[in-house]
Amino acid sequence: MSVASVAALRTAASGSGRCHGAGSPQVGLNGGRFLMMQRRELVTKAGIALAVSCSMATSPAPANGSAQGLEVLPFKADGYNFWTWRGRRIHYVEQGAGQPIVLIHGFGASAFHWRYNIPELAKKYKVYAIDLLGFGWSEKALVDYEATIWMEQVSDFLREIVKEPAVLVGNSLGGFTTLFTATEVPELVRGVVLLNSAGQFGDPNKPAAAPAEEEEGSPLSRFIVKPLKEAFQRVVLGFLFWQSKQPARVEKVLKSVYIDSSNVDDYLVGSITAPAADPNAGEVYYRLMSRFMSNQSRYTLDRLLGKLSCPLLLLWGDLDPWVGPAKAARIQEFYADTAVVHLQAGHCPHDEAPEQANRALLEWLAALDARAKPAEPSLQTV
Repeated sequence: MSVASVAALRTAASGSGRCHGAGSPQVGLNGGRFLMMQRRELVTKAGIALAVSCSMATSPAPANGSAQGLEVLPFKADGYNFWTWRGRRIHYVEQGAGQPIVLIHGFGASAFHWRYNIPELAKKYKVYAIDLLGFGWSEKALVDYEATIWMEQVSDFLREIVKEPAVLVGNSLGGFTTLFTATEVPELVRGVVLLNSAGQFGDPNKPAAAPAEEEEGSPLSRFIVKPLKEAFQRVVLGFLFWQSKQPARVEKVLKSVYIDSSNVDDYLVGSITAPAADPNAGEVYYRLMSRFMSNQSRYTLDRLLGKLSCPLLLLWGDLDPWVGPAKAARIQEFYADTAVVHLQAGHCPHDEAPEQANRALLEWLAALDARAKPAEPSLQTV
């Protein structure tokens, strides 16, 4: 989940092109983001850049030993690279060379949430970190947000930008998107890594949820009940969005899910709150919370895992107050080709304990690479 959405949930629960943005590279959590559009005032961008860069320059190194000595992706107020997908601007970071890895952030976060992972992984692999539509520095498009839209976005990103089978790595909502993508385009995915993934198992005693239907009932329902319901949702979610995008609130939520909060710093908070300044961010938040979040049961983990056909790694923060280790155990029980690494961290282990997460991921990737190599022919005596 995103930080912004989590704050709310806890209060309530065709054409394509490629272009490179000016600047240099850095990771995120879960919540609403914003695209640095050309119409945004220069002073806004400059202020954000100044605030984040100054905090990085003046703040002491994190006390958490897990982040000490690690290279950090430079924060760029204007983002890194942009790709046009279905007429929308999509932000992504690209570093390194070798077999490709695609990192997908959680709800409310961005590519910058992978700040401690991108530089390290890029020493051995070609690393991409993408902002999902509606989040981070990607466009805040006013569309209907369903799980399928992010699956289609990542699938097309693999086809058009990555252009070869990749390992997908996702945290929270990004984990769910990663899993969904791997089941729909298995030829483009050679491995999946889930970090405290979103998604739920289906209830075998409950009938499958039918696609949402328009309330076509009586005139009373169509012209009075439904409009009043939507108006009430807008008022409530509008307040929750305003509340959840405040820096102090974001910091508080982050500290509740980072067991060691040493890495909850200005860089992280700024990378989450900055996108919320986009003029469309509030409407995107409303659409996400009122539509996608209420329809997750249509895409259950057991349904997706039943279609998965590649190796799976679970990098799990066992101290996560939202998604505990029991979920990882159930996934492993359901899908045989699963490896599990337990980390003493919260909901975002890649950012809270990056050194351990990077080490575990690199070891699994090395084993995956070795597994993919054809066996050496053995010499036989005739």
